[in-house]
Amino acid sequence: MQLTRQADYAVRAVLYLAESAPAERVTTAAVGRAQHIPLTFLTKIMAQLSAAGLVQSTRGSHGGVALARPAATLSLLDIVEAIEGPVQLNACVSDPSACPLGASCRVQAVWCAAQADLVARLKATTFAALAQPRPAAQLVDMAG
Repeated sequence: MQLTRQADYAVRAVLYLAESAPAERVTTAAVGRAQHIPLTFLTKIMAQLSAAGLVQSTRGSHGGVALARPAATLSLLDIVEAIEGPVQLNACVSDPSACPLGASCRVQAVWCAAQADLVARLKATTFAALAQPRPAAQLVDMAG
């Protein structure tokens, strides 16, 4: 399983906004330049995040984008699901009848547990925590 480029870009953009001063509006172009995201693609992503209530967008000379709520209340799960929809490792996790093996499937419980672990990790990871500077050693620990 791999996140789409769109979800990856959305996470990077929201992290950039979380690292900005609270309530500061940043142009979409500035976010795109800083995060190496094509502007046309980022514009569509920001529209999705705005429709989900995760960012606010204002037009005009003093316009730009900003987080719609504090970074401490925005999780990786919020962003991923706004772009990708609900996390689902396999169809049988949400609908056991989707598997022709049914109750005899030996893997379905593993898929369910893995999905629950992933969702819990994404939900527990806030953008306030991600925006905090970390020594390189801590970054390695987070990956393992």
